[in-house]
Amino acid sequence: MSREIKKRLGWVELYLETGNAGLVCRRCGISRPTLRKWVKRYKENGIEGLCSLSRRPKRSPKTKVFEQQEKLILQLRKKRKIGARRIQNELKRHHDISFSLATIHKVLKRNNAAPLKRHRRKKDFKRYSRPIPGERVQIDTCKIASGLYQYTAVDDCTRYRALGLYKKRTASNTLLFLEKLIE
Repeated sequence: MSREIKKRLGWVELYLETGNAGLVCRRCGISRPTLRKWVKRYKENGIEGLCSLSRRPKRSPKTKVFEQQEKLILQLRKKRKIGARRIQNELKRHHDISFSLATIHKVLKRNNAAPLKRHRRKKDFKRYSRPIPGERVQIDTCKIASGLYQYTAVDDCTRYRALGLYKKRTASNTLLFLEKLIE
């Protein structure tokens, strides 16, 4: 007899002796529904009723994804090369079918769908550069903290950078920064 069964048997015997569920629950540190469950099982099946039962569902729900829907998911993956979230959106928008991401992942995994390439790198990027210093200057502002703004200018030829800090982002401060930049 396992330790769990002995413990449950002790609860049931104490209850049958005293007939006081409140006393048994306080003394053993269990709830009344728990005590009722084990007493009922003991009366119905004896000591065998005190064994833990499986929590596995007795029946599984019917198949969520039918063959036609599965083909549709696989077609979207193969032809359009899109991931589970985009497949989910496409099914909802064009076919009025709702599946969770987990269900779509299961279908893809079950059918050994090839994973998508994760990173697409740009081969060439266009960098702005001018042959003469000062011909083109990129200027930007950003809020650093409460009441503190940073003005930044970058020259496209030399890549020199100029910074200025101001308490407010106003037209007059912008003109002050431009004048300092021209100097």
